[in-house]
Order: sequence, then C-alpha cells, then structure tokens
Amino acid sequence: MHVTTLRRYPVKSMGGESLETVALDVRGLEGDRAYAVRDAESRLASGKNTKRLVRRDGVFEFRARTEDAGVVISGPGGRHGLVGEPELDAWLSDVLAAPVAVAPETDVPHFDDGAVSLIGTATLEWCARELGVDADPRRLRPNIVVATSEPFEEEGWAGDVRIGEAVLRPAGRIERCRTIDLAQDGVDTRTRWLKALGETRDMRVAVYLDVVTPGAIAVGDQVRPA
Repeated sequence: MHVTTLRRYPVKSMGGESLETVALDVRGLEGDRAYAVRDAESRLASGKNTKRLVRRDGVFEFRARTEDAGVVISGPGGRHGLVGEPELDAWLSDVLAAPVAVAPETDVPHFDDGAVSLIGTATLEWCARELGVDADPRRLRPNIVVATSEPFEEEGWAGDVRIGEAVLRPAGRIERCRTIDLAQDGVDTRTRWLKALGETRDMRVAVYLDVVTPGAIAVGDQVRPA
C-alpha cells in the first residue's frame, strides 16, 4: 500500500489543495482546518446544523489554498481574497447572507472526531460499482487516499500505522452527513451517497486516525499497518 493523494483544507468546509508532501503534528496535517468561517454566535459554517456548526451551503462555493502571503480564498465570479483582509469577510458575509469572518481555531474546535481522515482506493471503487455513486474522493474530503487491494481494509486496521516519518493510530470509522451529496471542491454535480450508505454501510465510510509520532509524509510513501 502507498499514498496516492494528499489533500489539505486550510479553511473548514471550503475546497482544499492537493499536496505532494506535508508535515504532520499532533493536531494533524499542518495547516489543515486552521481557519473556519465563523459567525457572531461562534458557529462554524458547514453543511449541517449542530451545537457548534450551522448549515451555510454557500461556503462550498469557495476554495482555499496556502501561499507565501497566507491563505488565499477563491470563489464565485473568479474573485480572490486573503485571509485577514476585511474585504474578504465582507464578501463572504454577502454571499452567505450572514455576518461572518474567517477566524483561526480558538475555543471552538474545527475538527469533528479525528485528526486525519483516510480512505482506500478499493473502497472508493467498491462504492462506485456497488452503490452507483460518483466516488470522487473530494466528496468525502479525506486527507489521505491510499492504494489498497480490498474494499474497507483500512477499517480493519487495529494497531499503529506508519506512513513516511509519521505514525498514526486508528480512531474509528467516519459517519457521513449530507455534505457528501453536495457539489464541492471542484466536483460540480450532486450525488446520492448518503442514502446508499445508509442502506448498506450504516452511513459510515473512511476512517479517522490520530497522530502518535509527528513527521513528514509524501505521495508515494509506503503505508504499513501493524
């Protein structure tokens, strides 16, 4: 097994960026979900409503990438803005029809249940074949895609997993929400993943892992489960 894709999401719920290599710290990929779109009640823009999240589907129209100047956000109409600029927050507030700002992680955590998300290629292929869904991994927003030979084998990893210089530990299967059915991150169509997963896979696909030993990982690195 080896890493085929690395993807980071500098701003929670926005589209992300592909990477060839990245450092992992105890929080996860460095810079992943470092920011979120936050309203006056400290709720984070997302595709669902919970105690800390609020449904604002317009956030999926934006993408974020890391440059030397900082995190750059692009969105409808080809516009761009730099995180920290008041003009960006005004633009987002207009599109989302709510007063919001891009803010760093403070008292409200930006991660849901795990530091790093991972899925195998055989799992994606099974879902495309058996569920008849568009299995573009960007719909699931994983940080790491691994070349695998058996569907869902990543769900059976019981011990530490070494990838490049880093060691990770499985932290559970990922329960999905309506977000996977939305157009997002360069995928312009909708799908019916959630209904199909609910009928066959208890709405779960892909896994979370926590970082045990920080270090750099790269596309092509071998993946060695215990």
